Amino acid sequence: MEIKEFVSKYDPQNQFEVLINSYKQIEFAWNNEIKISGISLSEISNIVISGLGGSAISADLIKNFLADEISLPVIVNRNYHLPKFAGKNTLFIASSYSGNTEETISALNHAIKLGCKIICITTGGEVETIARNNNISYVKVQTGFQPRYALGLSFFSLLKVFQELKIVNNHNAVVEKIKSLWKEKGDEFSKDGNIAYKFAESLIGFIPVIYSVADSTSAVGYRLKSQLNENSKLHAFHNEIPEMNHNEIIGWESYHEKKMYAKIIYILDSTYHPQIKKRFKILTNIFSKTGVDIVTIESKENDFKVRIMDLIFLIDWISYYVGLLRGYDPSEIDNIYTLKNGLK
Repeated sequence: MEIKEFVSKYDPQNQFEVLINSYKQIEFAWNNEIKISGISLSEISNIVISGLGGSAISADLIKNFLADEISLPVIVNRNYHLPKFAGKNTLFIASSYSGNTEETISALNHAIKLGCKIICITTGGEVETIARNNNISYVKVQTGFQPRYALGLSFFSLLKVFQELKIVNNHNAVVEKIKSLWKEKGDEFSKDGNIAYKFAESLIGFIPVIYSVADSTSAVGYRLKSQLNENSKLHAFHNEIPEMNHNEIIGWESYHEKKMYAKIIYILDSTYHPQIKKRFKILTNIFSKTGVDIVTIESKENDFKVRIMDLIFLIDWISYYVGLLRGYDPSEIDNIYTLKNGLK
């Protein structure tokens, strides 16, 4: 079956076109006017970014993306309250695409009570209302997407906030490269026989076990796991190296293919520490004894920041195609709606 037939049959909300046009989200976010008042870099000693799901992955990703550049500690908060250290010298960023994420709203109200420096990123909802009522700066992003399909908006809005506050240097050039890359790859990945589709085909019938590297590609691995969960309706597992070398590695001693049809996915990058590269080689030797297949994902772009966003875009397409190949609508998230309705 050709891709357009799968799209017509299983993608009624046409996320296919959303993915193709993802580069336009970068364009919108980077051209979006950001007005921040009452916040000075000299007053900030730490950064807490609150969000869940598709609105939180941008914070995970920004930590990898800026790992060698940002000098302030950055915490990703996925809870109803803030850590004890948060206070008047904390930059608190509420990231909620819908503006109605209850955990983020609760954390935002907590940040107001603690006197944090606050910025909100949202399409509207209760988060915008709270921001307006409390004279808090907020970034209004484009509506009409599911949060996980709006990464271009949320990530590049967050990056621009960092740039506007001078937490990081000017990123105009690298953002332009990423936008051009996403445009080019969107065209490539939408054609029959593309590498994202072929990679997706190789995962059918297997449970993906994803290994990436702490503080480098950890967000990429987690994004792939989460996208396979939501877009593909598939269990997937993720861990980071070197941590998994101290625990999960032992679990493979009892692996039997007929009990768990696993396929290992390595997220690789040329900048890994030599000992990390050696760990991957040793793991490959260990895994070869179990008979489990290993596949790799790696970008060949010159710039690490471009590479990491190249990988993110590729895995979004992979998870989309896995969903179609398994006969599922990549937009449907019924269990999440059931949970939210039960919490009301």
